[in-house]
Amino acid sequence: MKHLLSFLSLLLVSSLAMAQIKNPVKWAFSAKKIDATTYELHLTASMDPKWHIYTIDHKGDIGVPTAVTFKNNPLGTLNGKVKVNGKAVTLKDPSTGEMVKFYENTVDFVQVVKLKAAVKTSISGTVEYMACDDKQCLPPTEKEFTIALQ
Repeated sequence: MKHLLSFLSLLLVSSLAMAQIKNPVKWAFSAKKIDATTYELHLTASMDPKWHIYTIDHKGDIGVPTAVTFKNNPLGTLNGKVKVNGKAVTLKDPSTGEMVKFYENTVDFVQVVKLKAAVKTSISGTVEYMACDDKQCLPPTEKEFTIALQ
């Protein structure tokens, strides 16, 4: 009986270790004050080695483009579109033969926000992305964020 319990415990621990969720993309969210009512929002993705996420303008049949969505805040407005600080890699996907565009290592998505007055508030939203390496793609992931503006 003692051996059976030891075996079952070992089996449970090993199955839990194999069931760990991969999370190869880490996100950091911050704001940089430009003037009393203008901020740059920075959504920075850091990827584990050999992992990547697709660009905002990725149009291929394989992969999901990264998408940033902001919730409406009556105290501020988005000024322009999201800009990207990072070098996109363009490659021919060996499995499909199509050209794909993605970011490796680190990429910073920047959105300028203009407040109606110099007040404390926050901007919330989501970033949707798909992380892949050369062997697999994880399902698209949605990450919520809230950035304080002070």
